[in-house]
Amino acid sequence: ARCGGGDGDGGEMDGGGDPKKRRLTDEQVHGLELSFREERKLETGRKVHLAAELGLDPKQVAVWFQNRRARHKSKLMEEEFAKLKHAHDAAILHKCHLENELLRLKERLGATEEEVRRLRSAAGSHGASGNGGDAAEAVGACGGSPSSSFSTGTCQQHPGFSGADVLGADDDLMMCVPEYGGYADSSVVEWFSLYGLI
Repeated sequence: ARCGGGDGDGGEMDGGGDPKKRRLTDEQVHGLELSFREERKLETGRKVHLAAELGLDPKQVAVWFQNRRARHKSKLMEEEFAKLKHAHDAAILHKCHLENELLRLKERLGATEEEVRRLRSAAGSHGASGNGGDAAEAVGACGGSPSSSFSTGTCQQHPGFSGADVLGADDDLMMCVPEYGGYADSSVVEWFSLYGLI
């Protein structure tokens, strides 16, 4: 003989046993879902009325609404988490783009600074070279460098060359003739003779 008077699961499948444990039909679930869309939590009177309308126990309706609210809250949290995750991923991607842009700008800045230094160096070298060249030409035109063997140099107008065909009528032609011991250097004299200046 079996004790207990039958299987509880079989009673649920056959529709007998405790009505609180019976599985809900599709129509009952649909009715509960419609009520849940209207109100998340039922008052006692509304709960009793809905239970009678659907053929359920008020306690069963209360448990269903409690579980349904928990699932709804969990779904909202999942949706919020998905939104936050999407925003986080977008922020990480934007951060990577900004870091790459920063590196690119730093490279451009470094190249620009290097170009500025190069141009300044070239300008400084050119200025020093130009100033030195002008000074050398000025020294060479009037007797050479200070360390030259010429003791003195005189700038005078040569009497045999007026320069009228090159200079204006009012212009004076001055020639620098370095002297050594009171006599003009022979190389300078030869240069003047070569060009017909003497």
